[in-house]
Amino acid sequence: MRVDLLINNGQVFNTFSQEFEKKAIAIKDGKILMVGPNLDFSADKIIDAKNEYIIPGLVDSHMHIESSMTDPANFGNEAVKFGTTTVIADAHEISNVAGIAGLKEFMAQKSVIDVFYALPSSVPSTKPEMETTGGIIGLEEVKELLKNPKIVCLGEAMNFKGIVSQPDSLIRQIIDLCKKMRPTMPLEGHCPQYSGLDLAKFAGSGITSDHTFQTPESIIERINDGMFIQFQNKSLSKENMQTIVKNNLYEYAGFVTDDVMADDLVNGHLNLIVKRAISLGMPVRKAIYMATYTPARRMSLNDRGAIAPGRVADLIFLNDLDNFEIDRVFKNGQSVSDLPTLKPNFSKALQHSVIAKRLGKEDLLLKSSQQSVTANVIVLNEKGTFTTSKKFELPVVDGVIDWQTSGLALLMVQERYGKNGNISFALVKSAIDKKGAIGATWAHDHHNLMVLGTDIDSILKVQHQILDEQGGYVVVNNGVIVADAPLKIGGIISEKPIEQLALELKQVRLEMQNLGYRNFNEIMSFSTISLLVSPELKISDKGMFDVKTQEHIPLFD
Repeated sequence: MRVDLLINNGQVFNTFSQEFEKKAIAIKDGKILMVGPNLDFSADKIIDAKNEYIIPGLVDSHMHIESSMTDPANFGNEAVKFGTTTVIADAHEISNVAGIAGLKEFMAQKSVIDVFYALPSSVPSTKPEMETTGGIIGLEEVKELLKNPKIVCLGEAMNFKGIVSQPDSLIRQIIDLCKKMRPTMPLEGHCPQYSGLDLAKFAGSGITSDHTFQTPESIIERINDGMFIQFQNKSLSKENMQTIVKNNLYEYAGFVTDDVMADDLVNGHLNLIVKRAISLGMPVRKAIYMATYTPARRMSLNDRGAIAPGRVADLIFLNDLDNFEIDRVFKNGQSVSDLPTLKPNFSKALQHSVIAKRLGKEDLLLKSSQQSVTANVIVLNEKGTFTTSKKFELPVVDGVIDWQTSGLALLMVQERYGKNGNISFALVKSAIDKKGAIGATWAHDHHNLMVLGTDIDSILKVQHQILDEQGGYVVVNNGVIVADAPLKIGGIISEKPIEQLALELKQVRLEMQNLGYRNFNEIMSFSTISLLVSPELKISDKGMFDVKTQEHIPLFD
């Protein structure tokens, strides 16, 4: 029998024993035909692995392609270099921008890797009364999407209050519909910091995973409640890895990326999570298992995650096992170096989606007839995306509230879909301390136009530039545009290759730092000030909200 590719002399990872064995691999039609110590096949191509370690392609079971501000084509071109051959993408960002039509267009984009999708459960992330989005995924859209074989799970359910205490909420109805139409389909969750009865109610709805920040205690509690833990970078610690090792919990956890900025993606993808887990005490073979087999099994992708007959021939050659150093990657039995470089193809409608009024100085003045006001202020955290709230007494000068002298920044969120023209304001502490502004249409999850600044002229300059470019990330320092990353596709995606986009975002990050913005991920920190499901006080075009209670918080008491 003749095969397409025969790989000899490899140290092949046996997923089921989690050991390496000296074997050969026969590949035909993009699938593994046979694995054995001595395979007698004629082949179109024969490779001598020279005793290198061979493992399955990496499977990322929870991630957002749009978080890299790119599309499936450009994302796949880059991620495959680092051994990521399958992803389950929760495309709720493009869905919030353009509804089911935008999601379908996004899903239709080609990629060199296999992209499966989560059914967006959070469009909007809360409810229309709290935020304006470009589209809504309701029950009729869910029914249609559940018929699509590319949909393999329910995307992260984030509306905690709707899930645990509102049986008639949209998210509860979506969960019930999924159970009815696809009873074995995994339901993904997002439940940061919840425990006890709150967590039990959340898991009791049918949600069986969590990818948010973990501690040893939360890992044990969630797994005991029947949840699968998806470790992203912020949850990697010696204590957490030891919790998995000590309690032999490998079957109930996997590694994911969740969000990777383009300027980070050029340096690696899921492979970096694996390497870090190993450095923190996770045994190498177990780390491989949790980056290949457990996520594939979690998503019922039974044709991958292992090197065995009938499985997709996605392979990674490692020349250094302990340091997880990748030598080369094969996708469907083809060397990545032989794969074509794909390009995106989006409609004109998605390239002209920012419809908002061009603002002037008068639009940004906060006025009051009182002598002073008490403001509810958002306080940023340097180490994550959570915020806190604090009250500030502010003077009123000639009828205008003086927020500048208290060391605050003004945050403006403007509805950008041409639906209602909403503009809301917040005041922010621990943001920037120099004269300038930062703005973006990449604002979790509603993606309205958001600008933060310390002076009105800078805020206006950012807003005007974003309108002119139909979306993007812009930084102004002392009246000059110093960083600009246009995101013309839906206001959240660049059509440029990752390397070029990465340079633009690197400049955005640098100039945010120059303005005094402090966070381990400045871009994500800024973009999540508008995320109404991430504690504590966040903002949309309809104002500020307490995340847990979903109560509207006035700017001034």
